[in-house]
Amino acid sequence: MKRTLIYTVLSQSDGIRLESFLMGMCGFSRRIIRELKQRREDIQRNGAHIRMVDPVFEGDRIVAVLRDTKTTTSSSSIFVPVLYEDDDLVIYNKPPFLAVHPAKRHQTDTLANVYAATHPEGTFRPVYRLDRDTDGICVCAKNTLSAAKLAGKIEKKYTGIVCGVLPEDSGTIDAPIAQLAAHQMRRGVREDGQRAVTLYQVLKRVPGFTLLSLVLPTGRTHQIRTHLAHIGHPLVGDTMYGAAHTFLKRQALSCTEVRFMHPMTGNPVELCINMHKDLALLVHSE
Repeated sequence: MKRTLIYTVLSQSDGIRLESFLMGMCGFSRRIIRELKQRREDIQRNGAHIRMVDPVFEGDRIVAVLRDTKTTTSSSSIFVPVLYEDDDLVIYNKPPFLAVHPAKRHQTDTLANVYAATHPEGTFRPVYRLDRDTDGICVCAKNTLSAAKLAGKIEKKYTGIVCGVLPEDSGTIDAPIAQLAAHQMRRGVREDGQRAVTLYQVLKRVPGFTLLSLVLPTGRTHQIRTHLAHIGHPLVGDTMYGAAHTFLKRQALSCTEVRFMHPMTGNPVELCINMHKDLALLVHSE
């Protein structure tokens, strides 16, 4: 799979080296630059090959071709709704109980396998990960440039249901998170951990539960789950952090909103979905 990008050199870039133009004005990484150096036909100015050390001039037409390696991941016929797709991105509405990446116990039933079914010539690049049991919006980049530009630039909002009734309408949890034991997934709040900040706002209170909107200024593994358990209000159904539920067989968490600037066009992208039906049923039935 390849992506052809076309740029016109503007006056502010007149006379600078091609490498500086691609890295500064176009956001190319050094890795992409190295790959282009190895393929003369994939980097051209006005129809002819140009070296990275050569200057570019106002009005020049620069064409760069990004090439992907063919996936070795097996394909899957599992249906996952696509919320948005173009030449650079595909955004899924990931259902619960679907892992993002293949693992020891999940080799053919992951989002990566779903992607491989429709993009056999490409590499699967989720910009961030969702836990297997967390559902919601998952943004994937179709090329290395889009992935690099989006890294750390996507604003996400989660909807979660916690045990108990929170008295405050909003709050901030600022507590460092660390891995509790080697080779284990479970995290906990510990002084020697990495700083983690979670912002929450109450959306609804029902007997025994609180529906929250959650935003993460930082992104640590299991951050929401760890922080909410730390304040005594674990996510409903989160057995790893101490809140089993007879009806819900997973943690009550959905990624329901994302905002970012498109990596190629610079236009704003905003997607919102409702929380998954099993979570909605829980708060409406209690």
